[in-house]
Parts: sequence; structure tokens; C-alpha cells
Amino acid sequence: MKKLVLAVVTVAAVLAAALIPSGPPVAAATSGFGSAVSAITQTSWQTNASVNALAVAGNTVFAGGLFTRIRQPGKPAGQGESARTYLAAFNRTTGAPTTFAPRLDGAVWSIATSPDGKWVVIGGDFTTVNGLPRQHIAMFSVATGRIVSTWDPAVSYRVKALAISGNRVFLGGSFGRVDNQVRNRLAAVRLIQGDLLAWNPDADDEVYAIDVSDDGTRVFLGGGFTTLKGNDHNALAMVSTTTGNAYSMPASEAIPEPTPDCTSRVKDIDTFGDKVFVANAGSGIGCYDGVLAANATDGRLVWQSNCLGATEAIKAMGNWLYKGSHAHDCSEDGGFPDRTGMHHLLVESAIDGKLGPWYPNTDAGGSTKVGPLAFASGGNDLWVGGDFTRVNGVVQQGLTRFTNTPGGARPGVPVAPKASSNRANQTTVSFPTVVDADNISLTYTLFRGTTNVGRWSLYSYSWAKPTVTTFTDTGVKSGQSVGYHVEVSDGRNVSKGAAVAVKVR
Repeated sequence: MKKLVLAVVTVAAVLAAALIPSGPPVAAATSGFGSAVSAITQTSWQTNASVNALAVAGNTVFAGGLFTRIRQPGKPAGQGESARTYLAAFNRTTGAPTTFAPRLDGAVWSIATSPDGKWVVIGGDFTTVNGLPRQHIAMFSVATGRIVSTWDPAVSYRVKALAISGNRVFLGGSFGRVDNQVRNRLAAVRLIQGDLLAWNPDADDEVYAIDVSDDGTRVFLGGGFTTLKGNDHNALAMVSTTTGNAYSMPASEAIPEPTPDCTSRVKDIDTFGDKVFVANAGSGIGCYDGVLAANATDGRLVWQSNCLGATEAIKAMGNWLYKGSHAHDCSEDGGFPDRTGMHHLLVESAIDGKLGPWYPNTDAGGSTKVGPLAFASGGNDLWVGGDFTRVNGVVQQGLTRFTNTPGGARPGVPVAPKASSNRANQTTVSFPTVVDADNISLTYTLFRGTTNVGRWSLYSYSWAKPTVTTFTDTGVKSGQSVGYHVEVSDGRNVSKGAAVAVKVR
């Protein structure tokens, strides 16, 4: 009997694998989840409006945006609130706010923390901080929460992007002057002294994203521009940290040049090791909204995903790239087709760009109807900010977080299997797969009563039809009444399904 069971199980597993879309590696994380973090949200405070920017320094998470108040977890708007004007800080471990509460007169659009964790720089629309004049940019001590009074570059308009490397702060946005010097949408100042540097790539349109390579030699720029220093560079460029001169960036050719029907802009950039990841949002039906990965030294394209639905935020963690978007069609990449609903939170393999095992979701219930807008991580967690009002179906506005805390999402509860007996001393049992929000690969065990009669390791995706596995049980005798049920495990949690009874012919 054992030889027959093993043969049936092997065939079933092979057939099941052939019927589902291919996926990324599912053992890339060490946390026990398929992805680096669980799909289960952890407790965090909320905001009363959009969070546009996030950054981490040690055990502190800084959040900036359009909000003016924060409120306790689970509370509806107007209850359990505290004042925070456009900027707040939270404990990374507990999700609770700190006492950091500067008073700003305008929105925050960008935040960056220094690599040593000592300083946090903010950019946006504000012109005063705690009553001090501050033209769209300001710096605080992380340790004390106090504004650095002697650090006061004057930027003429909105600062939308920030990055810090060494003693340089790189800024991008909609401005045209810094300290009364011409700097079209890009500039750099010294971190400690705050004085303007000669670095001047000179973009012809807005800059939304800046990041610096891990080795500090390259600055990656993204936005709606089409030229730097008068030379063609559409939406994405790689420039020198010191001179601002552009290097060749072959991967930028993957972004379509603007036409009356399609304009695709780079909305976020994240460097990680030898790769740089780039998120795009397109205006126009079918316009490029996806993510690409490029070599961080020579700029060549490594992979490109083409999900439709603007990508606003990305964050690389290990072998995974997390994305915040309003993806509605990933069929070109072997994922979910159109009209299956919005997937605001997804993960892709950082190795090849294929969709991975992480399916929490937010709504797009804020005023802009966008959803997630900003990500940040301290290495073992993912903070998500944006213009949403619910996360995983529960009220949670503006801010949420995910961690690698043991447990994670449970597999769906399997339905009672179908069982029949058309031959003497034999039954046929079949059951479909279920979905787990942070694992693709699940282990299915079929029990006859309390006896394990078969085990399968199968893949399943929320957008694919369930794979049906069929098993022939020859360990029964005619005239018996036997019951079968299925248990599904993700390696941490087990979901047990209802039983079905059948009389053996």
C-alpha cells in the first residue's frame, strides 16, 4: 500500500505544479514566512490624513505628510487623538508615538535620516518650524528632537525628495533656487554646515525620487524630467555624487518617452547592494506603471515587471522587493488578470521581479484615492504610509506596519474533501488548495480518521483557480464507513477542515 500511495502523491504534486503560474523562490527569508515580513499587521497609531514620507533612525520612525493629528490604534476619527502638525515620530518596536512634536505651517513631502542615525532632514511646503523661518527644508537631532537652529538652507519651493550620503544632503523637487542660487529642481547641501554645494544636475521638470548607491558613488534621480543639463534623460538618471554629471543609464530606455497618450514618471527609487530598484506611475491607459531593477554601477537593466496600476513606493529587503501601488493587472508577468480587484500591497522577487508570497491589502479610501505612498524599514519590519483608511479590512488610517514576529497569517480553512467509492476496497478523495496571505507553498495532509494517508507540498495564489488534488486510498475494506479531512500547514500555523464520510463499496 505504501508504494501505491507514494506513486499517487508524486504524480499529483507534479500535475498540480504544472497547473499554476511560476513564482519566485519561496525560501528566501529566514523568518519562517515566504516573504521577509508577515502579512499580519502589528499595532500602530494612525493619522487623520495622508502620510507622504517615512524614514527610520535606530528605533524611531519619522512620518511626514498632510496630517495634523494622530490617534490611537482602533479608534475612529476624532477619538483618542493628539496634535501633530505634518510631522510625527513613532517607536519602531511598539508603534506608539514619541514626544517629538514640532509645529510646522505646511505639509511634509520627504524625509531622510543620516546613516549614523544622528540627524533627520525633512522637506516640503512649510516655511516655519517651531516659529523659526525654514524655507521648505529643516534638520533635527534624532537624540533630542530639537531643530538645528544654525542649519537653514533656503529653498524656493517644494522639496519632494531627499537622500543623505556622507556629509551631503541631496534634494529634489519643484524649486528653482537654493540660497538665491539657480538650482533647477536638484541641489545638494552639506549635512553638518548646511551650505550650498556646486552639485547641479539641472533638471527640466519635477524630481520625485532620489537615492544614493550603497558605495556612495552614484546618485539616482527619478521624476517627470526629460533632460539634465540640456541632455536627454527621460524620467530616470544616474549621476556622479561629486560632479552631478550623468553616467550612461541603459535601464532608463525601458521607460517610454512621453507622448500625448502616455507619460510615465519615476515615483520612488531604492538602492540595495549592487541593484537599484525603480518604481513608475503612468498617466494614460496601459501606460507603464511597473518596477525595474538595474545594475547600480553600469545602469544596465536586470529585470522589469509590467503590472498596470501606478507604483508609488518600493522597499528592498533581502531577496524581496515590496511595492505599494494600485495594481489591477499583472497578467503580463504571469500574475493576476484585470478585474480581480486592486492589490495595493505586493512583493516581488528582487532576483527576477516575479510576484511573491505576500498579500495584505489597504483600501484607497483617502481623499486622493491612491493608497500606499511611502515605505521604510529598520531591517526586520516594513512601515507603510499613505492615503488609506483600512488595512486588511480593519480601520487603520494613514499608517501601518508589518514585522517578522513569529506567527504570521494562517492558511485558509480547507473545505471538506469530496469522497466516493466506485470499486471494492477503494475510495477516491479530492480537495482544492487554499490561500495563505504570506506564503505560496503550503503543506496539505489528508487524514482518514486520525491516520495520515497522504501529504502534498503545493503552490497556490489568491488570483489563480484552486488546484484540485485527487488521491486513491486502497487501505480500506468493503463495507467500512470512513471519514476524511484535510489539514493545511504553512510551517507555523495549521488550519483543519471539516470531515466527510463515505461507505466503501
